[in-house]
Amino acid sequence: MDNFDVIVVGGGPAGSASAGALVRAGRRVVVLDREEFPRLKLCAGWVTPGVFKALGIEPEEYPRGLHAFDHLVVHVGGLTFRLPTRQYSVRRLEFDDFLLQRSQAAIIRHEVREIVQRDETYIIDDAYSARYLVGAGGTRCPVYRTLFRHNLQRDSRTQIAALELEFPCLWRDPRCHLWFFERCLPGYSWYVPKSNGMLNIGIGAMAEHLKQKGQHLHAHWEQLIARLCREGLLDSEPGPPSGYSYYLRASGNSARLGNALLVGDAVGVASRDLGEGIGPAIRSGLSAAESILTASPYRPHQGSGLSFDEILHNRLLRLLGRAAFRMLGITGREISLEGR
Repeated sequence: MDNFDVIVVGGGPAGSASAGALVRAGRRVVVLDREEFPRLKLCAGWVTPGVFKALGIEPEEYPRGLHAFDHLVVHVGGLTFRLPTRQYSVRRLEFDDFLLQRSQAAIIRHEVREIVQRDETYIIDDAYSARYLVGAGGTRCPVYRTLFRHNLQRDSRTQIAALELEFPCLWRDPRCHLWFFERCLPGYSWYVPKSNGMLNIGIGAMAEHLKQKGQHLHAHWEQLIARLCREGLLDSEPGPPSGYSYYLRASGNSARLGNALLVGDAVGVASRDLGEGIGPAIRSGLSAAESILTASPYRPHQGSGLSFDEILHNRLLRLLGRAAFRMLGITGREISLEGR
């Protein structure tokens, strides 16, 4: 059996950030992931300047493909707004591999099947053991499923359902477009150009609201494709999208049980307005590492939990953004999972 100081289950941004901080502090860390990196990961790939700051690098130092926006084109109720901001898009195929390699942790392709706790040691599949365990395996994280499911029950009010597609495209418009509440969609759609001729398009909505309205996400997808073709953003209909779900940020102190911690989508950290998850995931991973290293309380949720507070520098625009998303009933509060 191979023994480590920390086992990290999941090699995405949250797991890599946590592993990297622990390795830099001299800990023996292994990252277990069922996929071989680089691996395909559907995501709009929206990266804020705060992400690079958390990673301790400048955007210009990122060695893979990076596409920059100096404003966002936002469409709401037939109106179009040009919002000045500096943002970036990356391909998760490249970004996640970069972060994982940068962590300098041991990386093993392994699908976790059994987690056993013996005294103060976590044992995975009778092959790996460690005093600390970090669950960074996303919504279906085996660490959550084995150790946290009964104490940290997920709330359907925070669940996002999404359809997304990333594909080669000779895009002509380099700007990022966002469409909010189209045809009463309880969410928004996006068009995100990426470097090297790649394009990401998608749709995300509050799953419970969608169900209550009797709407189907695939119908909204067809309407999005029709709009993009009509407005010249696409020349033809692309292939079928892939679907997935995840959870927005929710309050609660159950993200650590003993020496096991959940980070990223495993605990639910995505922003409550735009559902942006890369930055919050990285910050949760760094916070988990700090908690392990200093025995300090683990705080997976950093900042206000609103993407608009970071991407919009104008106070009036931030207030307008908060007001718009309050229509979904989620931005003015945090849903507590304690005691559920």
